[in-house]
Amino acid sequence: MTYGKRLSYLIVIDSIIVAFAIFISTFLLNYNDFLTSKPIVASSIVLLLGHHFFSYYYNLYKRAWQYASIGELVVIFKVVTFSVILAALAQFILLQDIYFRALSITWMLHMLLIGGSRFAWRMFRDTYMNTRNKKKRVLVIGAGSAGMMIVRQLRQSVDSDLNPIGFIDDDIRKQNLEIMGVPVLGSTEDIEDQVRQLEIDTIVIAIPSLSKIEMKRIYEECSKTAAKTQIIPMIEDLMTGKVSINSFRDVKVEDLLGREPIKLDTENIAETLTGKTVLVTGAGGSIGSEICRQVSKFNPDQIVLLGHGENSIYTIEMELKNTYGDAITFIPVIADVQDRERLGEVMKLHRPNVVYHAAAHKHVPLMEANPHESVKNNVIGTKNVAEAASDADVDTFVMVSTDKAVNPTSVMGATKRLAEMIVQQMDNISATRFVAVRFGNVLGSRGSVIPLFKKQIQTGGPVTVTHPDMVRYFMTIPEASRLVIQAGAMARGGEIFVLDMGEPVKIVDLAENLIKLSGFSVDEIGIKFAGVRPGEKLYEELLGKDEVHDEQIYPKIYVGKSINADLSVVMDFVKRFEYMDKLGVRERALDIAHNRVNSEKEMLYAK
Repeated sequence: MTYGKRLSYLIVIDSIIVAFAIFISTFLLNYNDFLTSKPIVASSIVLLLGHHFFSYYYNLYKRAWQYASIGELVVIFKVVTFSVILAALAQFILLQDIYFRALSITWMLHMLLIGGSRFAWRMFRDTYMNTRNKKKRVLVIGAGSAGMMIVRQLRQSVDSDLNPIGFIDDDIRKQNLEIMGVPVLGSTEDIEDQVRQLEIDTIVIAIPSLSKIEMKRIYEECSKTAAKTQIIPMIEDLMTGKVSINSFRDVKVEDLLGREPIKLDTENIAETLTGKTVLVTGAGGSIGSEICRQVSKFNPDQIVLLGHGENSIYTIEMELKNTYGDAITFIPVIADVQDRERLGEVMKLHRPNVVYHAAAHKHVPLMEANPHESVKNNVIGTKNVAEAASDADVDTFVMVSTDKAVNPTSVMGATKRLAEMIVQQMDNISATRFVAVRFGNVLGSRGSVIPLFKKQIQTGGPVTVTHPDMVRYFMTIPEASRLVIQAGAMARGGEIFVLDMGEPVKIVDLAENLIKLSGFSVDEIGIKFAGVRPGEKLYEELLGKDEVHDEQIYPKIYVGKSINADLSVVMDFVKRFEYMDKLGVRERALDIAHNRVNSEKEMLYAK
């Protein structure tokens, strides 16, 4: 219906309502001279014209009545009241008297009929039009502001296929009440029973400020049911208008980590990065590319994107240029960290203030099968980047390390620990501040367990887990990258920074959650235990026994103590490995890697 046609209908309807209100009020008061009294007829015309004038003035005819609420009721009150006051003035001027009782009844009838005609349309949509089609039955977790907005929008939307049936809320004061006509059915402990009794199809978690621990607890209750569980967007996105309140999304594994993300000391970081030149090795990788994204938020002068893979470097360069335009200079550099001369040229050409070293081989089973390459990339590569940074007078060098460097049982872990020790040694002999940052497994990174599980679920399963008791620490890629940046800002030299990653997660529990989040049951997909792979531990450590500091130096960040390692053994190993590799005696270099890294690992700690 066009606006002009709609306006015509409303004017006709309102005119009939006003005339009817006047007629009924005079009839009830036995004003027999109503039809013959010209002043009274004149005041009635004034009332009618006044109604249309104030309706236009307060945009009463432009209201969308299917969304009518208290605001619309206030507008109706103003229109009716001012119209009656105007009619009273007309009576006083024409009759030198005011028919108070007639005008009072007219006001009440006017309010009742105008308001009723408008709100009847919303009631019709909410009751008949929204229930005539089969809709999914929804249980809303959280009877707060967000929950009420969800119910309001779901009921007002004809296109939505969701019908809110009830609330769940742990607030005792809300129990057994009705909010917007929807009952509060119990606490989160009652989710399973209510879903079964009410035949709920979808559960919507409507608490934007919910902590990770509470989210995990509530999801565990929801996962006991067959209903699909969704969550509303983050409160920041709602406030900025990026998404609407009913833009539900599926619960992600990241929501169930049970730990809160780290908050950055933005002022300290800004001092380190703003207006500076930053170089990131492995800039095309999962961690390296995210470090580039996070660093860009602090307005550096330029970022050198160094990596070995041209496609990944091109991808992150295009993404950053599209986001920041010419505000930041992005310099793509194709280079291998094993090429010492090339690294020296790059460092001296661009003179970075801060270097984030994220380039590394990280896949444990592959490095077990290729220890030679692991040593060349993780140990020799780190040494090359560190020495080039020192020669170029870099202010701060931050190495990305791993929890597998603690009491390593794998080639990858041992090479990363060797790299840490080289970085600590460089801090002793260089003016550059050298630090390392350790964290656990990263969700969504290349080679991580989540993409593997998703592919296995998509193909119908089973999901392969190495061991039922296998546990790991997890964090998201943005969190890991923020930690690296925070560590660089806090660096004094020689530290190994570690994030408080909360409680470790059992891999089998992670697999079960991912199966359920994908809309299947564990019985449908299945879980197969494949056995522990070479080099893997059942559990990981973030700090060795001799490294632990009990106090946090920053919320959720610890720093490990420096240990007395025999660095001469490490440097001797590196020199001999490089010498054999240059001579082309690959078998001898490989033998050194096996003996020193994969088997004995006696060089890692002083006896």
